[in-house]
Amino acid sequence: MAEPEQSAVTRTDRETRHGHRGAVVWLTGLSGAGKTTMAGALERALFARQVTVFVLDGDNIRRGLSSDLGFSATDRRENIRRIAEVARLFADAGLIAVTAFISPYASDRDRARRIAESTEAGPGVPFLEVYVDAPLSVCEARDPKGLYRKARDGQIAHFTGVSDPYEPPAQPDVVLHTGRDGIEVCVQQLLAHLLPLIAK
Repeated sequence: MAEPEQSAVTRTDRETRHGHRGAVVWLTGLSGAGKTTMAGALERALFARQVTVFVLDGDNIRRGLSSDLGFSATDRRENIRRIAEVARLFADAGLIAVTAFISPYASDRDRARRIAESTEAGPGVPFLEVYVDAPLSVCEARDPKGLYRKARDGQIAHFTGVSDPYEPPAQPDVVLHTGRDGIEVCVQQLLAHLLPLIAK
């Protein structure tokens, strides 16, 4: 494999321009747990603090970068690998990459962390694994896209939490109890963990 191309603009240069370090915030949890909502709320909170941030969301990635993938275990793993690589590039550019993906398998999330923290192409970037924890019953009651109903009716195969497993993080960096706590409480909890990581 060829050596990675080195940019003429260093990470230090980018961090100085942005006023903060780049990082990857990895939101994981069941469908309907509130990952996309939390990602958007965190994005707004960071943007208001002059932090350069971008959200990578499952639906958007599936329309483009991963439009060739299905929902088998193999395809899910490849989808997560691609997302992790893109998030690392964003963080290398000095952005906060916030990802909102079910990412049901612990081994895939561990690989995402390794990609972020790898030093092969330069210093690693901070990686914050955030478990958006809402009980299955709450997620099914929300069911904003009607996916649980379709999965229970057999219209969707390989649906996490119904016909496919979800492996909760054993030691996440942050746990957000979105079935219990409001958005603002969860955002403040996230900021308390993230801001010290990205401080210059």
